[in-house]
Formats: sequence, C-alpha cells, structure tokens
Amino acid sequence: MQYLPHILSVIIKKFFDDKSELWSVPVNIDKNTTEAEVYDSLNKAFLTAILDPEKNSVEFINHLIKTSKFKTAAGFYKEGLDLIQREIEKMLKSDPAFEKQLREVSEWFNKYGGNADMSELVERSWTVFFPEAVGLHDDEQKAIEDLRKKRFVKVNKLNDNPIKSPVKEIIFTSNVLLTVPSKNINIEDLGFSSNVETVLAQTAKDKQLYWYDHPIQIGVQPEKNEVLYGMWALNEAVAYEKINRNSPADQKLICILSASVTHEKLHQIAKQYLEDEFHRGETMENLDIFLFTETETNALISEVLVPAAEKYLNQDPVLAKERLQVLGVDGEYGRHYSFLKAISAFWQVFIDPSVKATFKIDLDQVFPQDILVNETGLSAFEHLCTPLWGAEGLDADNEPVDLGMIAGALVNEKDIHKSLFTADVPFPDKVKTADELIFFSKLPQAISTEAEMLTRYDSENPDGKKTCIQRVHVTGGTNGILIKSLFKYRPFTPSFFGRAEDQAYIMSVLDRDEKNLVYVHKDGLIMRHDKEAFAQEAMKAAHIGKLVGDYTRILLFSAYSDLLAEDNSRIKKRLDPFTGCFISKIPVTIVYLRFVLRVMLFFHEGNGDDGVAFIKNGARRISQTLKFISSDFKETYRKEKAGWELYYIILNACQSAQENGDEFITALINRARKLSKESHLNI
Repeated sequence: MQYLPHILSVIIKKFFDDKSELWSVPVNIDKNTTEAEVYDSLNKAFLTAILDPEKNSVEFINHLIKTSKFKTAAGFYKEGLDLIQREIEKMLKSDPAFEKQLREVSEWFNKYGGNADMSELVERSWTVFFPEAVGLHDDEQKAIEDLRKKRFVKVNKLNDNPIKSPVKEIIFTSNVLLTVPSKNINIEDLGFSSNVETVLAQTAKDKQLYWYDHPIQIGVQPEKNEVLYGMWALNEAVAYEKINRNSPADQKLICILSASVTHEKLHQIAKQYLEDEFHRGETMENLDIFLFTETETNALISEVLVPAAEKYLNQDPVLAKERLQVLGVDGEYGRHYSFLKAISAFWQVFIDPSVKATFKIDLDQVFPQDILVNETGLSAFEHLCTPLWGAEGLDADNEPVDLGMIAGALVNEKDIHKSLFTADVPFPDKVKTADELIFFSKLPQAISTEAEMLTRYDSENPDGKKTCIQRVHVTGGTNGILIKSLFKYRPFTPSFFGRAEDQAYIMSVLDRDEKNLVYVHKDGLIMRHDKEAFAQEAMKAAHIGKLVGDYTRILLFSAYSDLLAEDNSRIKKRLDPFTGCFISKIPVTIVYLRFVLRVMLFFHEGNGDDGVAFIKNGARRISQTLKFISSDFKETYRKEKAGWELYYIILNACQSAQENGDEFITALINRARKLSKESHLNI
C-alpha cells in the first residue's frame, strides 16, 4: 500500500475528528455486539490494514470470513486489500508519471496535509484520484467555455432530407419497469381482470430474477404510476402539435414500450395489466402504443429474424438464434436501452418504411409545449425537424463527424418557473465529505450540463447553422438516432451496464478509423423532469442501490474503455470531463477507498441502517462486478457485438429481398406485422 497511508490518515483526521493514533483493534464479537457495530468495525479494520499493517486487523477480517452472516462483506474487504495492492504496484511499475505524482502527493500530505486548508487538500488529492476535476473550481466559467470549444463542430453539409413530419416519421420509445404488488395490498381489491389476478397470486411465490432502481409496483395509485403519467403527457404533447402547430389531425404517434419485469410470470400479464390501467383513465387518441416484453422479443427472433438468417444468409438457425439473444428487454438497463434503439430499424424494414428515426423519453419527463413555444419559438416536435440532425462536419480536432444522433436537455419541474434554460444539475458546494476527495463527479457533471446541454445557438459561434456543438453528456431520455445511422454504425450498449447505459451507448462507435457518429445538440429541445413531483417515495427507497451503481459504473466504464482500445486515452479524452471521469487508471482503488470513506460517513453521522445496507448491497454487487470483469467480460462483449452485427446484416438482407420481389420476404413481413398487432395496446 505504498504512499496511500500518508494520504488517508490526513483525510480521516480532517473529516472525522479523529485525534487518536488511528483506531484500536476492532471489537471482538459477542452476544451484545450489534450488527451495525460489526460492520462499522469491519470497515475500520480494512482502513487500519492499509494505514498500519502491523496491527492485527486482517485477523479480524479473516475471523468474520468464517461466519455465515458476515462472510460476504468480510470477503469483499479482504479481496480489496489484495486488489488495491496489485493495482497500485502495477501502475507504479508501468507508469513513471503516475509514480511521480503519487509519491509527490503522498509526501505533501505527510508534511503539510495536517495544516493545509481544504481547497488545497482537495486539489492535491484530486491530482491522483480524480484528475478530471483539478482546477475546475478555480474558474468554472472558463471550464464551461473550454468544454464548448472542445465540443465545437463546423458543419460542412446539412441533412438534405431532415425530419419533416415527426408524428409520422419518428418512433418514440420508453421503458417500463414492472414488479409485483406491495405486500400490503390485497390483489383482489385492485380491480384487475381475473387472469391478471391469478398470475399475480402465482408470481408472489416465485423467485425474483431482476432488480431495478424503482420499478412500478402493480396496483400502485394511478398518480404514482410512471407509465400512465408519461404516456398521458406524451398524448397531450401530440394533441398540442395537432391543435396549435398544424400537425395532421389523423396521424397517431407510434410509441414502443419495452417492459422489463422482476419476475418471469409478469411477462404473461404485462400487456393486460397496462390495458386495464389505461382503460381507467383518459383515452390515448393520439398514440399507437406497442408493448414488448421478453416474450415478444423472443417471438421476433424465432418467427422472423432466424428464418431470414437461414434463408438469406445460409445461417445455422440454432446458432443464429443464440447470437440474436442480444435483442431483449430483461436484465440490466443496457439491454432494454439497445433494444429501444434497434427496434426502429426492424420497424422500418417490416412494418412501416416511412419511419426515419427513433427518439427515447423517460416516463417521468414531459414536453412543456406552451413554455417551449414561448421561450424558443418552436414546439417539441418542431425542434426535431432541424437539418442539423443528420448533418456532417468537422470537430474541434478537425476530424469528420456524422451528426446522426440528437440530444436535448432537461429542466427540473421545481425550476421551470425561473426559465426553461435552468440547469437540472446545479453546481455543487465545495467538497464536504471525505469520499469526495477521492471521487466528485458532481462537479464535472455540472460543468458538462452548462457547457453542453444549455448551449444556445444565439451567437456567431455556434450559430446552429454553419456551426454547432456535439454532445457526449446525454440523459437516458431526450435523445434520438436516425435509422440510417443505426444501419451504418450499429451502435449498442452492452447488456452488463446497469447504470449510465445512455452514456455507454456512444462508446461503441467512438475512435473509429472512419467518420465518428456523434450526438448533435439541439438547443431548446428541453423536457420537464417531474421525478420529484410524483416519485419521491420510489427514489428514496432506491437511493442505496443507485449509489452502489455509481461505484460499479467506475469499474465497468474503465474496463470497457480498456477493451475498446489498447490505449484508451483517446476515448477518455473525448468523454472527459463527466462521462470520462468514470474511466480511471486505478478504478479498483478508487472504488474501495471511496466506498470505505462513505461507510465511515454513514456511521459517523449516526446513520447505521444505511451504513449496513450500503455494505451489504455494495459488497455483493461490487464483488460480482469484479468477478465478471476478470472472467466473462470480454467474451460477453464479443458475443453481443457479433449479435448486433448479425441483426443489422439480416435486416439489410431483408431490405434487398423486398427490392427483388422475393416471395419468402412477403411471408416474413406478414409474420412481423401479426406480431406487432399482437403487441399493440388496445386502449
């Protein structure tokens, strides 16, 4: 653990008022020792083992490994000691610049850290652990301007065939997360159809397969149901276009929902449940909604894609079906995110050739149409008609880019009265907690939000015509892609991403030899984010899981960038400061140090329940992520990339077959349309 003790000892004494010589050996466990005390001591034992290896803290950890109750957490801490040691030693040997940096920072902490002011302590620590934020606090406005220059694009060619009729040419998509009813609810009191009630009763006894941050509990009050909220709001947005903006009155917006479920049997009733819920409220006269669970995606594979692969590509059907399992919606978020992009290409080939693009929203986001028109002069759908979407240009490094993706921004519901152009991520206060000396993504996130999301095309540079900016920082909703870009670049988010799947999507097409596919920023394309207005309980319940996801994100992004390029520095440079800050030279060290300091904070503030929950959740998930990265990570990526390649090759072959008047393709089209009809919500 060379160099780390000097840094950590100062941080601990500064933030936790620890005047002692670190800690005594952790408590011995007896019948009077509480669970919280054991976990607190386990966490301190880990730090003590780094700070003073002569103490017998490791023996305490080894003792807990032998217990059934604390085995997982103790094993996680024990493994961390070995992993940090190996990671730091490897970096010291392979990177002389890093060795020099770490040594100098360690020596400075040892000599001056105890008496240094907080701002210098922060900057010195960030030099090693979080270089993306170094200097940002000095001049935030300059950091914003510098990032805008980095994202600058000179437009060489506008899209000569832009979106003209959004309701007809764009498929809107979103994801529904469904889980079983609350245990406090009597299923028979919910008023659902008998089939739904029967399956729910059976499902309550089944094993949960997937966990999500805040899934919709079947039976929740309509005002707290995200899918109802989001679809009603979208229906009203289309109505506004028809009444006030000359959109054709007879057109309906196609909206494709994926339904990710926590229990397998919920596939059977997801459609019926949503139809029951929608029937209780207002009609959706402006939307055609289609729902896809894993059952429907499997049908697309088996009944359309596999036969096409066998017929036109001479593929073995068993092998083709195995590769095409990437097309699905259950599991980690990256899986449904990729599906919601890729399904539009399938739709264009088999269902409606007039569609040109897809645009994803989250269900807690709405278009504030009146405010959009008042403050920007354009409605939501008019913003999507920009010829910048699909334009070509040169970036700040004079490299060619294809602006085939588009990204908007968000404003929080509580802030929209100030202005539509109010950052949804405000600048954070100065560092307040010990773990923020190790990792502080709030600061580059705020810089990126201001620099990218809130750029206005109201000056010469950029003017939104001959110049614009590209986006790296996007949100899970409020972004889209042209179908021709899907076919050309075949982007996807690997299914192992459980958080920041939106940020990971662009990484699959970065740093290519040819033109890079990027997001164009559309100023004024802003949705109101209403999550705090109706989902506060769900957010509160999910806060520990979401926090842990932020830690695994560092591990996955770092490993993924290493996988994509032998030297990932170019990828990281493109993604800095916010998305790139999750790519670290020492990700394991960052995660563990940040983790143990956060646990200390929980217990120091008297929040033992969250401390225990955080250790239990984090130890399990971080250990699983580390194991996955060291074993199946590369092979999983390889298989998924091959699967998505095959998917688009099949669709290309089917397009060619249609052009040639092939009879077999007619049968496939009929099957596809039958399946789409079966997935249509009758509301």
